[in-house]
Amino acid sequence: MKTNLLLGLALGLASLTPAPAAQNDTRCYEMRVYYAAPGKLDALNARFRDHTCKLFEKHGMANLGYWMPVDNSENKLVYLLAYPSREARERSWKAFMADPAWQAAYKASEVNGKLVTKAESIFLSATDFSPEIKPAAADPSRVFELRTYTANPGNLPDLLARFRDHTLQLFAKHGMTSVGYWTPTEARQGAGEKLVYILAHKSKDAADASFKSFRADPDWVAARKASEDKAGGSLTAANGVKSEFMIPTDYSPTK
Repeated sequence: MKTNLLLGLALGLASLTPAPAAQNDTRCYEMRVYYAAPGKLDALNARFRDHTCKLFEKHGMANLGYWMPVDNSENKLVYLLAYPSREARERSWKAFMADPAWQAAYKASEVNGKLVTKAESIFLSATDFSPEIKPAAADPSRVFELRTYTANPGNLPDLLARFRDHTLQLFAKHGMTSVGYWTPTEARQGAGEKLVYILAHKSKDAADASFKSFRADPDWVAARKASEDKAGGSLTAANGVKSEFMIPTDYSPTK
């Protein structure tokens, strides 16, 4: 009886623990955002579905996820790639752009006009507490939340420590799945001041319920107070927390 009780307790605790951190993840990550021309988002997705993703893989790029914002007034496509290194990234893109298969697909897709009006890119490095970052699908597919925190000057190390020591475990406790945590690698993109991460939820309503219970959790209240007392104020800048809910495309490896 005692053994069964202890086993049950251990399994219960394990269910509240986030996935173990990936060790020595030195890959270069790139989050890219494409803004489709009016009426061209379906054609852009078709090009990725039918051509681009396969050619990325052919040239050594790992497709991790493709999403569109739930409220997609800007016709955005957000996607995440991984490379062995930044140097490998440059080689892969050079080979991809020169590939006759890509040039043909690109030309055919833009017979009636350009598909993309603007493209943005941010280079990222996985934090030491991020779970193993890999494609993962669920049935039914989930809702994803892209969150970006901007720390007050000098507070990023304390913010990362709070995530490492408290936040991830509490996210898991309240039903949120951590997909990955990154920091930008270039100063102009927020190196030293930003944390970028993605959560998965069963639904938008589930996300709202999870965050409501998370924020009311005494363990979170205590962890936040201790970290802010140490820093002498909020770890994040005013209006420094951004959130965007996204749904995966039908061809996304992560759903």
